[in-house]
Amino acid sequence: MVLWINGAFGSGKSSAANEVCRMLPKAYVYDPEQTGYFLWDIFPASMKRKGNFQHIPIWREMNYKILKHIDSHYNGVIVAPQTIYVKQYYDEIIGKLVADKVDVKHFILSASRQTIVSRLASRGEDEKGWAGQHIEQCLTAFDTDITEEKIDTDGKSVTEIAYEMAIRIRESSLGHKCSSMRQIGSAESIYSGSVFC
Repeated sequence: MVLWINGAFGSGKSSAANEVCRMLPKAYVYDPEQTGYFLWDIFPASMKRKGNFQHIPIWREMNYKILKHIDSHYNGVIVAPQTIYVKQYYDEIIGKLVADKVDVKHFILSASRQTIVSRLASRGEDEKGWAGQHIEQCLTAFDTDITEEKIDTDGKSVTEIAYEMAIRIRESSLGHKCSSMRQIGSAESIYSGSVFC
């Protein structure tokens, strides 16, 4: 399974990814950005640091192929925290994985502009920085072009956000909603299937 955690830059994707990996057995973080850093490292000087590497078609193709390869050889959850706000890029990675029958769970971490700005500030960035300059673009995209399952993160801790993702994964596998938190039990049992709800 591929668990893709989407959301605006600064929405808390990486923190939620690390936390959900603590909850789900055999889950690990696959960081699509590392493919971009690899490209910057091996490109000639004239091609390095030329804006957002998501705009490079080979970055999208490599991540699609790597994720598909890992999924076909690894019996666990591949957690990919990465902002994808361009529909074409979404289609070329997530859309192609789904078309290839890869089990993809895609969540958008939804947050208000104020929350995102606050989270950016907590890591030493402001809204004039690169991430801050893309807030409106991301929020608009997630309301119009990429509108899949959202998780409201305003006022929630990282643990609460990760736990909600784990619950939704469990509910998806069961085919119905769990009636209460108490009936669900630990996050580990959510994925192992040992809890009934």
